[in-house]
Amino acid sequence: MVSIDEFPISSANYLPGFKVVESKGFVYGLTVRSRGVGGNLTAGVRSLFGGEIKEYVKMLQDSREEALNLCIEHAQQLDANAIISLRYDSNSIFQYMQEVLAYGTAVIIEEE
Repeated sequence: MVSIDEFPISSANYLPGFKVVESKGFVYGLTVRSRGVGGNLTAGVRSLFGGEIKEYVKMLQDSREEALNLCIEHAQQLDANAIISLRYDSNSIFQYMQEVLAYGTAVIIEEE
């Protein structure tokens, strides 16, 4: 697997300095996560006092990274070497579960 740092990704429809020579199609990575009982209890107590709930921030950061890695794997299965138009979507499932989706267009790029 290629790391995020080695796989060009852009939220724009292009990558500066590169040209898209072929589109491989839509790719996505999806994960659903939940905090454990201890994390939910700690987060519940924090929510009583207001402010950032670090347990959920960490869960969502990890979820975004996992979804992006799965999206990259999907692009590699299509023999792409980059992803453009990358987006994220997130929804709650039940009270303590979160779905995170990373999606975009897998492409083959070449340096200009």
